[in-house]
Parts: sequence; C-alpha cells; structure tokens
Amino acid sequence: MAKEVNQPMAAIGEYETVLPFQAVGVKPYVMSEEESGHFESLLLQLAREKYAVIFVQEHLFEKFMSTVETVNEEYAVSVLPIPGLKGSSGAGLKSIRNNVERAVGMDIFAVK
Repeated sequence: MAKEVNQPMAAIGEYETVLPFQAVGVKPYVMSEEESGHFESLLLQLAREKYAVIFVQEHLFEKFMSTVETVNEEYAVSVLPIPGLKGSSGAGLKSIRNNVERAVGMDIFAVK
C-alpha cells in the first residue's frame, strides 16, 4: 500500500481571488499588484518548503514568467495560473500549450 503523503498547497494573489481557496485547505498569500516585489522570494520560499501546488493569479504569473518556469523545472512543485476577478487573460491555456509542446515536440492544439 502506498504511503500517504500530505503536502501543502498555496495560492498567491489578490484577496478576493485567493481567499476562497482557504475553504478547501489551500493556504492563501494575499499580494496586491503594488506588493508584487516580494513575489519571487515568496514563490522560492514555498518551493523550498516542499509545497505540492502553488496557484498564482495570472497577472503575477505573467509578470514573473521566468521565475515561475525556473521553479517548475528545479523544484518538485506545480505552479499553476488562476484568473482574477476581471477574468482570464489566457495565461493558463498558454502555459498548458507550452508544456504540451515541450513534452510532445509540437503544438497539438494548433488550429488548421
């Protein structure tokens, strides 16, 4: 039988976006656009603390894409974009498309 592993999950973003995640056991980290200077250090800290999944509001995900990619490659964590209250900017689909293209070697989502 497999050993049960409990790894924490986190959500980083604006108050209204991340607070609902707390209801399902995800630790919210409230960060406004003005406070985004602390994002990279927080993301690295959570990755080092062995968080399994870190949900990141799209505006932060896009602004710090290179840091997100580095964390995804160097740590056993999945950093996933979530839309804010204003709706999706398409960062999630873009991220999935890039990861699938890297794994498969071609864009299987391309429309002909």
